[in-house]
Amino acid sequence: MNGHAVQASRGSRGGAVLRIGNASGFYGDRFGAFREMLAGGPLDVLTGDYLAELTMLILARDRLRDPGLGYARTFLRQAEECLAQALDQGVRIVVNAGGLNPARLADALGELAERQGLSVRIGHLTGDELLPRAAEFGWTGEGADPRPLLAANAYLGAYGIAECLRGGADVVVTGRVTDAALVVGPGIAHYGWTPADLDALAGAVVAGHVLECGAQATGGNYAFFTEHDTDHPGFPIAELHADGSSVITKHPGTGGAVTVETVTAQLLYETGGPRYLGPDVTARLDTAALTQDGPDRVRITGVRGEAPPATLKVGLNRLGGYRNELVFVLTGLDIEAKAALVQRQLTRALTPDAPPSAPPSDPSPGTPAAPPAAPPAELRWTLARTDHPDADTEESASALLRLTARDPQEHRVGRALTAAAVELGLAGYPGFHLTAPPGKATPYGVFEAKYVDAKAVEQVAHLPSGDRITIPAPDLTFHQEQTPTSELPPPPDPNPDPDPYRGPTRRAPLGLVAGARSGDKGGDANLGVWARSEAGWRWLAHTLTVERLRELLPETADLAVERHLLPNLRAVNFTIHGLLGEGVAAQARFDPQAKALGEWLRSRRLDIPEALL
Repeated sequence: MNGHAVQASRGSRGGAVLRIGNASGFYGDRFGAFREMLAGGPLDVLTGDYLAELTMLILARDRLRDPGLGYARTFLRQAEECLAQALDQGVRIVVNAGGLNPARLADALGELAERQGLSVRIGHLTGDELLPRAAEFGWTGEGADPRPLLAANAYLGAYGIAECLRGGADVVVTGRVTDAALVVGPGIAHYGWTPADLDALAGAVVAGHVLECGAQATGGNYAFFTEHDTDHPGFPIAELHADGSSVITKHPGTGGAVTVETVTAQLLYETGGPRYLGPDVTARLDTAALTQDGPDRVRITGVRGEAPPATLKVGLNRLGGYRNELVFVLTGLDIEAKAALVQRQLTRALTPDAPPSAPPSDPSPGTPAAPPAAPPAELRWTLARTDHPDADTEESASALLRLTARDPQEHRVGRALTAAAVELGLAGYPGFHLTAPPGKATPYGVFEAKYVDAKAVEQVAHLPSGDRITIPAPDLTFHQEQTPTSELPPPPDPNPDPDPYRGPTRRAPLGLVAGARSGDKGGDANLGVWARSEAGWRWLAHTLTVERLRELLPETADLAVERHLLPNLRAVNFTIHGLLGEGVAAQARFDPQAKALGEWLRSRRLDIPEALL
């Protein structure tokens, strides 16, 4: 089928429901999902989300090695398998796999289609790349900073995608757009929404947010995973309506589940307060209503929209320096004393006045290695008590002492560090050994969010015809601290009774009565917790305060924490500022993306009313 025939069949479709599927939630997601989604049932649009803060850094390093790279190469291999099938079925594809080089990916996709004898119309977007304007915005670093800015990309909206689709594109390739834009753009193209259709746009944003992480909406990463078949969950579909309402579902016969709770979990993921800001609209998450609409069908209605902010978020990725990691194994008795000894010994060896010595791997053992000019800028020790008393295996009798070293200078966390550690082999604690041989220092990245006037960024849609359309910034905007453009009633008080449960309690894990999902937003962690019943919600909102969260998660004790109630979702959403340091690429903690933070919270014990258990 040629491209014009595809366009004709699509144009005559005009259905009341637009079926939009997702086949990728991150760069590295299930490769076969595109094939599965095309074969599993009818779709109008198939989206793929490949970009995250860490991904942009990975792509930036690819581009440094080869200026022709900078895009998600996995998508090309998926297209090689599935492009012909998508064209034959009349399914349009919208992906942000263009990353830092959407024009080159569009060209490569065209070359692939030509090799396969396919006629495909490809549109792509540009304008998010702000790295050439780094000096203009003062984002070049200070002085002779050895840690350069590698990527600077504005989070663009959905109207460029819509223009490409209106221009007849079979495939739309974008760079850094918001994740939800992959769903909102097809909605705009299909239903003709304008910037004034705030509620419809907001509903589509919510549907897009549910879809953007793939199988997380269908039972993946789900707190109550044992209740469903989650061995091979299917990927989600949004049946998007003209008013912005939607039904979240999946193809029949696929694994996983779509329930109010699986959708709630994804709605809470990587969000903050009730306002979900975006370049096209501000979606009010506190107005979303979820109802079970049948097996594996959840209807989302009532989402209200406000004007978008006057600024665009800009993600900055720079080289933060170099890091290295050593993990010491401590076995048997005196674990804490062993940990203290190795910390003292290694700290002494890394000071400038330590006696020089040659590392065991030095090809000239008789020639001493010079001591480091200065110790690493940061040494972080973490003792994980994985040991058990009277253990019946050596591994279960052992604890792990992890050292993470970071410095702007590579040599300070390279051979000088690892040699000092290896030298302790016969002079350290009894049973000294490491989990792996010492490695070389590796670069790490730092993510930072800035904001720029939306009118200072020019989004350009490159249509299949070769025409270019500049997408104007919205005229109607508001600042979060100002009066919103929509008058919304205040949410109901979840706890008119300040002490809703006075009956007997039992010490038990929070996870018996509440689910959670967590993730990263730069250096901050998001932690959403929802109750499984109305009674549980009243107790949760009363009990899980900021102070109680700090008690349950001691790592948060000295950090700024925001708490938001979302009664429609029976949820409490927390933003924990600074928990992740400088972002996931900086690897500042054991769980650098806070993916398991919610599961840690659910495992913590507190006094729970027996009526809820």
